[in-house]
Amino acid sequence: MQVNPLTQTGGTTPAPPGGNAIASDFDTFLRMLTVQIQNQDPLNPMESTEFAVQLATFAGVEQQIRTNQSLAAMTQQLALGTVTQLAGWIGMDARVRAQVRFEGDAVTLTPNIHAAADRAMLVVRDDYNRVLSREPIPVGAQTFDWEGRAANGAPLAPGPYNLSVESYIGESLLDIRVPDYYAVVREARIGQEGAELVLENGLVVNASQITALRRP
Repeated sequence: MQVNPLTQTGGTTPAPPGGNAIASDFDTFLRMLTVQIQNQDPLNPMESTEFAVQLATFAGVEQQIRTNQSLAAMTQQLALGTVTQLAGWIGMDARVRAQVRFEGDAVTLTPNIHAAADRAMLVVRDDYNRVLSREPIPVGAQTFDWEGRAANGAPLAPGPYNLSVESYIGESLLDIRVPDYYAVVREARIGQEGAELVLENGLVVNASQITALRRP
């Protein structure tokens, strides 16, 4: 009796994800091919062409494993190179366009107000996107000190906040931009989304969110 390698499972368990899945599939293929050869009908043996096709599949699986291993090694080398480059950023003031962590002290912002605006508002939201305050910013201001206060003037609790600057001309909204601010870089590392920087306030940002560097 011939055993179809596509239907014979041999009691194997599902392969784990990632590179381990390829290796598991490779081992499973070997076991299935062995079972197929052992159980073929002596009066109706496997066609040579079918055997050749399965050997070609075997070679393809092996090549896939080797390719995957090579790519993993290349990725690791690139990641190490990126971290080495970012190591020079540690201790520097990084201008970042990201969430702000308020710790009780005023945060100096670069508001990025639209050039045509005649008024601007700083909007503060929490992690649930609830608006906590709206305060005016002078349209000519290059920097603005955000003191971390709610709409009633009470100080906000320490934590992360999402800031945005709305630029208006009259009553018409021109655009909404995220303000920049400076924070000291404490650590460089590789995360799931690529190169990451850990700032002095504890926030972790992607390296692409850094728009400038300066010495403290």
